[in-house]
Amino acid sequence: MPERLFVCTPSKLGAYTDCPRRYRYSYVDRPTPPKGPPWAHNSLGSSVHTALKNWYALPVERRAPGVLPTLLKSTWVREGYRDTEQERATYQRALAWLESYVATLDPSDEPLGVERVVATKTSVLALNGRADRIDARVGPEGPEAVIVDYKTGRSGLDADDARGSQALALYAYAAQRVFRRPCHRVELHHLPTGTVAVHEHTEESLARQVRRAEETALDIIAAEKTVAAGGDADAAFPTSPGVLCSWCDFRKVCPAGVDAVAKEPWTAVEHLSQ
Repeated sequence: MPERLFVCTPSKLGAYTDCPRRYRYSYVDRPTPPKGPPWAHNSLGSSVHTALKNWYALPVERRAPGVLPTLLKSTWVREGYRDTEQERATYQRALAWLESYVATLDPSDEPLGVERVVATKTSVLALNGRADRIDARVGPEGPEAVIVDYKTGRSGLDADDARGSQALALYAYAAQRVFRRPCHRVELHHLPTGTVAVHEHTEESLARQVRRAEETALDIIAAEKTVAAGGDADAAFPTSPGVLCSWCDFRKVCPAGVDAVAKEPWTAVEHLSQ
């Protein structure tokens, strides 16, 4: 019998690449080990993403900066903040980002998709993922699709970040097959700074990222088979200690994570209220 395709998203593959043990806690162990408290930066990112999604859902004539306070307030996620003062300051900063960003957009532009799921298959993968936005643009050779990913983190981004993002490459690979048009350009839109990091993939560079994803999937499949056969789960899914441990949801239950410097749920947004 042929091997069953490995069903995955870019984030699922990324979890294993970052740390096999975190992958195991998230996708293999049942029941899932207890997680730490919600992170404020995740709440912030979710709020901003949903507000932009809802902005595009409005009729063209209503897509104006003046609707953003209502949109953001209705989507605001309150979890993880230190106190009400920090939450309010973060809300105001997020609103300013959105107002500046929307001012750069043409309200009449209709993307191919907003929070759109794209999916495709390879000989190993049954891949699906949700892209923040997929734009319809006209390139040198005619109509094309462009992957747009919103970022709200503190650090700025550059072309190397766009080039190295496996998730963006996999979205582009899948979008080509869903929309039947070229999709090589990927963009990271960093709302705090208003900067856009761009990379133009080739068919060869997309294929390399797909091969990397397949190799990761084969490693996961082998590890899961080892555990299913009664093998040592800790050996099959080892830890990858590093700076990410301080931000891991499973820090308190992981032998490597317990030694990491703990971060408060609101640490990543602390600078926004200063």
